[in-house]
Amino acid sequence: MDTFALSLRRLARFAVLVALPVLAIATDSRAHGLVDTSRGTLSFGWSAQPWVVVSMTASLAAYVAGYVRLRRRGARRMQSRRLRRAYLLAFVAGWAALALAFFSPLDALGSALFSAHMVQHEAMMLVAAPLCAMGRPLGVWIWALPHRARLWVGQRIRTRGFVRFWHMLTMPITAWVLHAAALWAWHAPALFEAVLMRPWVHTLQHASFLLTALLFWWSITGEGARRQTDGHAMLSLFTTMMHTGALGALITLAPQLWYPLYVEPCSALGVDPLNDQQLGGLIMWVPATTAYLVGALAIATRWLMRRDAPVLTAQHAVIVRRDGVQ
Repeated sequence: MDTFALSLRRLARFAVLVALPVLAIATDSRAHGLVDTSRGTLSFGWSAQPWVVVSMTASLAAYVAGYVRLRRRGARRMQSRRLRRAYLLAFVAGWAALALAFFSPLDALGSALFSAHMVQHEAMMLVAAPLCAMGRPLGVWIWALPHRARLWVGQRIRTRGFVRFWHMLTMPITAWVLHAAALWAWHAPALFEAVLMRPWVHTLQHASFLLTALLFWWSITGEGARRQTDGHAMLSLFTTMMHTGALGALITLAPQLWYPLYVEPCSALGVDPLNDQQLGGLIMWVPATTAYLVGALAIATRWLMRRDAPVLTAQHAVIVRRDGVQ
């Protein structure tokens, strides 16, 4: 076993060792709430739901295990060592961003400040989701399975029904609609206040944001991205930039509070709730739309480079045939 593979195994073991003590001390009562100290003040600490810790640890360990196996086999789908490491680094970076969004004090602070809640959501959807999608996790996770289980899963995902379902689910228009629906629905005042009152609704909100964002970015940066879908990807990013910017503008310019449940915790922190709401809307309006714009420009650059490559190749071939030189 070479040094790099050994380091990957150590990384997986380290992830498990770090997660176990967190799992032991995590409690549901601290998962999304504020911590009351004996002096009656509010403090925000690192917290985690046990099932989230288990899921996150399993995802990282499975990715590392699958990656090591793929690297040993020299799988064709992971073409070069540099590309394989780029996938690994992208997934680990996205995983770390997701861990910070879920476990750091930002999670508890989101229960007191709408602006902090928006930062958490944007970190999930605009940092963690695209990085994880670029890591090609589905194609790596399957290689972490035992041989028989991998064959069984491979047979099932090759069936005509599943192929059709997956193709429909990962179409740019489907991913766009699902992601847009999640964004607008969960920011409706009634649903957002339900999130603040009921932990299970909060979990459902985060799951829908993360899953639809992963699907959205999968159609743009993951294995779902193809030359013929670049135009659709640019359109998806530009239109997402427009409608998320519109939602952020509505929240920012609203003359009244959309989410009155933030009044009490904001007052405890000495923050004006309307100013906090406007700041949260501004976060969605400016930084988030800028991220979508940058993504659209990157896709446009990729699309133009792909279109130019066959032309240059054909011209070179004509020169070679005519002049007999390379």
